[in-house]
Amino acid sequence: MTEDKIHGWAAFEAGTAVKPWSYTPRPLGENDVEIKILYSGICGSDLHTIKDEWAGTSFPAIVGHEIVGKVTKLGSGVSAHQIGDLVGVGAQVYGCLQDDCNACSRDLDPHCPNKVFTYNAKYPDGQQSQGGYAEAVRVNANYAIKIPAQIEPDLAPPLMCAGATVFTPMLRHGVKKGDRVGVVGVGGLGHLAIQYAAALGAEVYAFSHSPNKREQCLELGATHFIDT
Repeated sequence: MTEDKIHGWAAFEAGTAVKPWSYTPRPLGENDVEIKILYSGICGSDLHTIKDEWAGTSFPAIVGHEIVGKVTKLGSGVSAHQIGDLVGVGAQVYGCLQDDCNACSRDLDPHCPNKVFTYNAKYPDGQQSQGGYAEAVRVNANYAIKIPAQIEPDLAPPLMCAGATVFTPMLRHGVKKGDRVGVVGVGGLGHLAIQYAAALGAEVYAFSHSPNKREQCLELGATHFIDT
């Protein structure tokens, strides 16, 4: 990264090819942080986006929303982070977070009408957000989540998307010891869901059409394996 450019790997047309590309980031806002990216996971959404399978991809596009890195710059209004903090960024980098916002006031900021996703989205000024297949990224500080010291940085990226996706319903529904939780499909998300539910004390039922995953599911914490 140079003083005024962020270097990354971008898709320039629909497909799976990415090429080196540099862009000028938005000015660092008072509530923003800049993060030097150490690790970035690969999510299925990244492939759907660069292949334009959901339509509407604005090229060139740098994808990646399972980001882990260290804070290198702070906006003037940021107090919850310090330079050097290890943080993670998921699929969203901005929401208004205002009390009069119907979504944000209910902790549903992914539905905020002013939301900005980590890549292939537009800020109010019209600039496109760019993701984690790069040296750095600038995001609203509220979306830079501190990574606990107990978690190895290279293992944390999937928690930013897959992990958050499966843990959120358990948190909202208050999964606890004695509850029964079914996990349908044991892939990138399912293997994390099994571990979370087991850690919360639930009786975990893993559903899969791959009988060769039985032992892995039981090792991850499933109580039962159902071969579909």
